[in-house]
Amino acid sequence: MKGVTTNQSGELIYTDVEDVRLSDQEVLIDVYASAVNRLDLIQRKNHSSYVENPVLGVEVAGVIKDPNGHPHLNKGARVMGLVNGGGYAERVAMPADRVMKIPENLSFEQAAAIPEVFLTAYQTLYWIGELQQKEKVLVHAGGSGVGTAAIQLARQLSDAEIFVTAGTQEKLSVCKDLGADHLINYKTENFANEVHRITNKTGVNVILDFVGASYWEKNYDSMAIDGRWVLIGVLGGMTVENINLMKLMQKRIQLTGTLLTQRSDVYKSQLSKAFIERTFDLFKSGMLKPVVDTVFPIEEADASHQYMEANKNTGKIILKVK
Repeated sequence: MKGVTTNQSGELIYTDVEDVRLSDQEVLIDVYASAVNRLDLIQRKNHSSYVENPVLGVEVAGVIKDPNGHPHLNKGARVMGLVNGGGYAERVAMPADRVMKIPENLSFEQAAAIPEVFLTAYQTLYWIGELQQKEKVLVHAGGSGVGTAAIQLARQLSDAEIFVTAGTQEKLSVCKDLGADHLINYKTENFANEVHRITNKTGVNVILDFVGASYWEKNYDSMAIDGRWVLIGVLGGMTVENINLMKLMQKRIQLTGTLLTQRSDVYKSQLSKAFIERTFDLFKSGMLKPVVDTVFPIEEADASHQYMEANKNTGKIILKVK
């Protein structure tokens, strides 16, 4: 079969790779579409990853080719889900307990835009951030895959008051269409000042932080008493100088860092089940929508990574395999 790996120069190449070997806990998927994540960029550059598979890709949409003895799964069923690497390929092994049915109204390309970003957003908002009805949430990188998912989930599941940051008017417009209430261009506005102004200095209850170090002080200033601050990225740096821990204690802030890919198979299975049970009908009705920015053929995987590195996308970058 064919799949995408890196050559000695760090370029992505679509070439012959070793065929899939299934464990008893896995099913075989014919991949129709995969999606690009920043984790893939890290694996490409460092020739290492949280997964051992040399073929990139951690999420796919396709059909079951071999149920491998799992009676609740049928050959030919349209499914999506997280995989332990190998998603940029013609076939991939998927843990049977992570398989999620694709709503009939969604294409394979749309379905491939769901697993990683929507599961990450659901985990951070609800399993960690414990977002409640009508609370205030600040979503950084609102135009990213996780950002666009988080806006929709916060609107549809919690009717939250949603603050977003993004760097262009085009991305902010997309955020507004998805349900964001307050749009902040981080390049021209101080988001902490805007949060203070809009909330009368009371702050937000939950922050989804992709940025890290460079936003530390402004995130603290934006937090309400008893707020939950979830760190899911370090695009703005990993090291914060001169942290005053007393300030966190005074506001009783809960600060949690998380990475979904490093979680156990059991955790990902439980998360996938909880997520799809709560959202399947919302995807089917169109209340939740995967946001696809661009679709590249699998042979142009290298160009898709360059596109993400240039921060051009609003929503997901998809690789079409079939």
